[in-house]
Amino acid sequence: MYVQYRCEVAVRVSHSRTIRTRRINLRATDSQEKLIRTGAETTGISVTDFILDSACLQAEHVLADKREFIVSPKQWKVFVEALDRPAQIKPELARLFSETGVLERGSRK
Repeated sequence: MYVQYRCEVAVRVSHSRTIRTRRINLRATDSQEKLIRTGAETTGISVTDFILDSACLQAEHVLADKREFIVSPKQWKVFVEALDRPAQIKPELARLFSETGVLERGSRK
C-alpha cells in the first residue's frame, strides 16, 4: 500500500528590519547548542533569530498568563473609573450573541 501525505510546519520568522543594538550572552551545553542549531537550520533561519523568536514567544506566553499586575495609583484610578462606568449597549454585539452558534446549528434538527 502506498500513502502520500504532505506535512507543513508553521514557523514564526522574524522579518524585523529594526537594527539590533543590544547584546545577550548565554552559555549552553554541547547538546543544547546542537539542538538549537538543528532547530534553526530546520526552520531556515539564523541561530540568533531562532533564539530570539523562541525566547520572545515564551516571554509572551508567560506574561499572558500573569494573574497579578502591579499598577501605579494613577493607572489604578483609571482602571476603577472604567469599571464603574455604565455599560454601553453594542447593537452589533447583541445581535451576534442572539444568533445560533456554529456548534448549536449542527445539533438542531
